Amino acid sequence: MVVSRDKTPTAQETFMQMAQAAGLRGRLLITIGLLILVRFGIFIPVPGLDRARFSDFIQNSPALGILDIFTGGGLSTLGIFALGILPYINASIIMQLLTAAIPSLEDLQKNEGEAGRRKISQITRYVALGWAIIQSFGITLGLLVANGVISGGILPILETVLALTAGSMFVMWISELITERGIGNGASLLIFVNIVAVLPKTLGNTIDYAQTGGRQAVAQVVILLLVFLIMIVGIVFVQEGTRRIPIISARRQVGRRLYRERTSYLPLRLNQGGVMPIIFASAVLILPFQLARSVSGEGTVSQILIQVVNYLQPGSWIYVVFYSLLIFFFSFFYASLIVNPKDMSQNLKKMGASIPGIRPGTATSNYLEGVLNRLTFLGAIFLSIVATVPTLVEGATGVTTFQGLGATSLLILVGVAIDTAKQIQTYVISQRYEGMVKQ
Repeated sequence: MVVSRDKTPTAQETFMQMAQAAGLRGRLLITIGLLILVRFGIFIPVPGLDRARFSDFIQNSPALGILDIFTGGGLSTLGIFALGILPYINASIIMQLLTAAIPSLEDLQKNEGEAGRRKISQITRYVALGWAIIQSFGITLGLLVANGVISGGILPILETVLALTAGSMFVMWISELITERGIGNGASLLIFVNIVAVLPKTLGNTIDYAQTGGRQAVAQVVILLLVFLIMIVGIVFVQEGTRRIPIISARRQVGRRLYRERTSYLPLRLNQGGVMPIIFASAVLILPFQLARSVSGEGTVSQILIQVVNYLQPGSWIYVVFYSLLIFFFSFFYASLIVNPKDMSQNLKKMGASIPGIRPGTATSNYLEGVLNRLTFLGAIFLSIVATVPTLVEGATGVTTFQGLGATSLLILVGVAIDTAKQIQTYVISQRYEGMVKQ
């Protein structure tokens, strides 16, 4: 086997380790097997429903079409995994907000170590269960019953809610199993696979549109594909982009040995929140649609919600402005949850390190906060561009076959692919060092 002495393993070494190393190969097989199991579960139908009628309704709903992409088609087929991993993701978002707001949860996360993190994980599961029940009732009553997909009294409603909730909890267990015994983050990989599963149908529809629409349609599709390729390159660049702040470790003496000053750097990512600000913003934009579907009738509230939904149609200037503002807000909010300049300043002071030209303590925390705000602002501008440009280009070219498969999907695909590749490289490096020790 060819072993690279560089920090990053070569492609040849990575594939050789994936084929020969028992530990890495076992993790890969477990991950692939569980992902296939979840894909099979999507096509197990909930009994007693008119799936053809509901599938037509999904096709005419842009907001539900986006949710259908995240569930890999499970929502349109009304499978038992129709909710997928979405309740668990929503529960994780809720717990992150509560952890920042409730001191006792923050203490569990920061000071209780592994036991505290296990307690928070257990609370997150309970929140996910409650959220799955709420979403199951919302889908059953607001969409299925209201559109005649389900009928027959209270028993079919309860059966549907139970099936959707149980399916979501099973998917949550599978995601945690992938994270623990497989490779990569289980929840992210499940969404990744669901998005990839929709790609063949989307590409097929696009090819049919180009073939039947003549030269103008071909030019429109080429322009849209070029925009997507440019966005992918930009996403990789920004996801990997960091600001390296130089730090100097003080000279110190341990016993008879004198350690000289060492220069290193403190990396701050350009996009701290990754795809989360767009997911938060998308959830807020979808909320009026869900409420409008749940509140039926001719009342004042229903009419107001319908007007809001009409104004927030993808492609309108109100949608673009409101979406961008939400992305900016959640970018700064999520960055404040991930990075705390005061904690970073205190940690540097404890390690005897400092930033050249900046005094330790308050001056360092203020400097780091200013750098972080500037980076977050640039990252929010990029996320806003990625979130809105594909929608605007789709409206300008008239190609609607990629509807729903836009910014969030691209960010998730690229981000999950990069993170999983890095984790595989980490296993390869650990195998490399184990081989060196055995020699």
